[in-house]
Amino acid sequence: MVSCLPQRNFFLFHSKHMLRSASGSIALSAMLLPALFSPARPQQKDSSAPVVVQPGAPGKPSKTLPPSTKGAIPPRSQADVEFMQGMIMHHQQAVQMTALIAAHTGNKDLRSLGARISSSQSGEIKFMQRWLAARGEPISMAMPGMPDMDRSGHPMSLMPGMLTPEQMESLRKAKGAEFDHLFLTGMIQHHNGALIMVKDLFDTAGAGQDADLFNFATDADNTQRAEIKIMQSMLDQKPSEEKR
Repeated sequence: MVSCLPQRNFFLFHSKHMLRSASGSIALSAMLLPALFSPARPQQKDSSAPVVVQPGAPGKPSKTLPPSTKGAIPPRSQADVEFMQGMIMHHQQAVQMTALIAAHTGNKDLRSLGARISSSQSGEIKFMQRWLAARGEPISMAMPGMPDMDRSGHPMSLMPGMLTPEQMESLRKAKGAEFDHLFLTGMIQHHNGALIMVKDLFDTAGAGQDADLFNFATDADNTQRAEIKIMQSMLDQKPSEEKR
């Protein structure tokens, strides 16, 4: 009997140890099974990393470029620069003309038209200034030795279609119907000058290739053609109104 006690105690100890080991294995298995048999989750990409896509040529797929890729400002010609510099000056006079409307006429249609011209051309002036600044070009087109002329031979103070100092003075002195007539005829002249500037740009070899400049010049051309039609219609209506 005495000799059997150690064996019994050993059996009890061994059984308890096995039970603890088994329970530990079961718990460990419960932790490992989901990880072993669950489907692998795809790694999420960092959404903060920039994606640079280069459009392909016609019929070709686009390419994804490295995030370190940097954009380059497209090349431009001197004609591009002078077009922007000259158009800033051109737009500035148009804005000056519209600033006279409030104090010189009560014509609601003319006031509405003037507000639209002033808003659009003021915004375009800012765009052109940013375009020139981004390329390290001056806003003014004055050149050493030729302070009063640009490269095309136009006087700096009189780009195509711009009003002469005498025309501007007459506009400032006019009131009512006389002002309306001078403003409309003067702005039509002004807009036609802008169309000449756009045509000269696109007729110059190598000019107008910059995408931003091309879009701007095309939009300006379309807008000013539409406004010329509106102003001409306003002039055509004037005689019938005077007969009433």
